[in-house]
Amino acid sequence: MHNANIPDYTELPSNKRLFKSTIIAIVSAAIILVTIVLPSEFGIDPTGVGSLTGLKRMGEIKTALAEELKADQQNQSSTTDTTPITNPVINQTDAAPRTDTMSVTIDANKSTEIKLTMRKGATVEFTWSTDAGPSFYDLHGDSKEVNYHIYEKGTETSKQGTLVASFDGNHGWYWKNRSAEPITITLKTNGDYQDINEMN
Repeated sequence: MHNANIPDYTELPSNKRLFKSTIIAIVSAAIILVTIVLPSEFGIDPTGVGSLTGLKRMGEIKTALAEELKADQQNQSSTTDTTPITNPVINQTDAAPRTDTMSVTIDANKSTEIKLTMRKGATVEFTWSTDAGPSFYDLHGDSKEVNYHIYEKGTETSKQGTLVASFDGNHGWYWKNRSAEPITITLKTNGDYQDINEMN
């Protein structure tokens, strides 16, 4: 069995020939880069060949499209709101306070009531006054479960304070005019209540 013939040293390319081939390859690659790659990919045409062949125009279009794509991506990233969306929770106790002014005229030896519809724990700032002499008053509450709950009572020409509901129901004032002349009572309320009514 015989091995393949080993070429003679004299048949191998010389160092000079290898160097020459390498230089030719580098120069060819440089020519391709300058005349084809740069014009067609980047719109750069140092030799003018790209303009003649249309490769420069192709490169300019590619470059413009790439810049537009980059600008669009930047705009989208800057305008995208990543804040999570949550549904607002509405708490009835945080509702804006209600304000009312009501005047009632009570004939001699007659009486009347003004009641507020309130939830347990709700608060109302109030002030009331008469246009004449003092009047008997009774500040109390009632509901289907509670027949009568007294807060305070007395005889005054004016009164102010804070009413805190002890339970769900109606809370307010009873006035009795014990004089011989009619009197007018003006009540101002501000706070957490659903309705206000005069109850004769």
